[in-house]
Amino acid sequence: MSKNKAPKNHVFYRNQNWHYPQIERGEGIYLYDKDGRKYIDGCSGSAVANIGHGNKEVAEFAKQHIERIAFTHLSRWTVDSIEKCAEKIANWAPGDLNHVYFVSGGSEATETALKMARQYFVERDGKNTSKWKVISKWNSFHGNTMGALSMTGIVGRRKPYDPILINFPKIPQFYHYRNPWGCETLEETSIMAAKALEEEILRQGPENVAAFITEPVVGSAAPGVHPEKIYFKMVREICDKYDILLIVDEVMAGFGRTGKKFAVNHYDIVPDIIACAKGMSCGYTPIGATIANDKVFNTIMVEGSGHFIHGHTYAGNPLSCGIAYKVMEIIEREGYVENAAEQGEYLMNKLKELYKYPIVGDIRGKGLMIGIEFVKDKDTKEPFDTAVGLKNRITVNSLEEGLVVYPGGGSVDGVRGDHILIAPPINITKEEIDELFNALEKGIEKTCEEVL
Repeated sequence: MSKNKAPKNHVFYRNQNWHYPQIERGEGIYLYDKDGRKYIDGCSGSAVANIGHGNKEVAEFAKQHIERIAFTHLSRWTVDSIEKCAEKIANWAPGDLNHVYFVSGGSEATETALKMARQYFVERDGKNTSKWKVISKWNSFHGNTMGALSMTGIVGRRKPYDPILINFPKIPQFYHYRNPWGCETLEETSIMAAKALEEEILRQGPENVAAFITEPVVGSAAPGVHPEKIYFKMVREICDKYDILLIVDEVMAGFGRTGKKFAVNHYDIVPDIIACAKGMSCGYTPIGATIANDKVFNTIMVEGSGHFIHGHTYAGNPLSCGIAYKVMEIIEREGYVENAAEQGEYLMNKLKELYKYPIVGDIRGKGLMIGIEFVKDKDTKEPFDTAVGLKNRITVNSLEEGLVVYPGGGSVDGVRGDHILIAPPINITKEEIDELFNALEKGIEKTCEEVL
């Protein structure tokens, strides 16, 4: 039964069981509500506001661009800002990922990748090709539109819509803390997770599989979980062996969040397609992109029909592309990618002190994309019962200390499991990290007093 806590107005809020403090402004890593309370945005919204709030350079650029041109439709026109943004993204992306298809957000980006993979094989092999399935993973999130949700491996998000989703095959995540193989090292888990892909390809029949999609560092489904390099080396080889496209979902991890321009750069491989959004514009405008390599682009657009059968009204919006370009320019100029690596290491070292609390089970991540998983029993890794509402308690108690975290659940069995994502703006300073840590520790300490 709804608790009806949301404000009484005309907004269809996402969760009627939350009270929604009203934010008046943001500045740097901080948010300020209408009562004057200051909050550290410890999750950048949802790993979006990577350069922080209230950037005046972006605001002035947006004003000038709106006065010059705000909208054109990409089916008919091009604008310099669209082309400059695509060039910048292609330069940031690894290898021959040179072709940028713009969309409005992350779900559209992964959905576009799905359709792009299917059309690639239709163009190459003919309309009767049987390659259409996309293998994904449990404990993964790829978006909320129907195709993206079909690839998502979070039971709670899928359950209400199961009858209208595509039943794409799922394999285990490289989730070492709860790996199903009894592996003792992350290296072993990474190898077994890669082997699971080959086993599933053979089960489905390689002739039926178009693509495999994976996050380089897991976001909301199991925050901070990541493999060793061997995983992506094996996956790249497996995809090549069975003629399958490799899609890497960088919607949350891309654009400096993990201390690299793209998180896949940690693993020294080049995927066929990258889906990205969030940090691409750092929340200053809705935008995302699907980046294709030369093989995919040429097969569809040069050697094939020359027409990608897909599109959205705001795909290639010149204003959004201009803002994204300006944001990337700022990230490069100010050295924020390097800062994410440096401050991420500092934050991770501090967070390890939290293992002294009996509810802290696992801390993992790369750069400033870090997850903390909470357990009832450290030895058995038993999760809290959902009735305890652990993730909500952590959220509320941290908020009372002036810190916003990103809570989630269901990572154990689709229902149980509590975790938070810590993902502050990548321009955060060492002193601000100390402030974040102190607030988080107080929130965790108070939660321990409540549940133990």
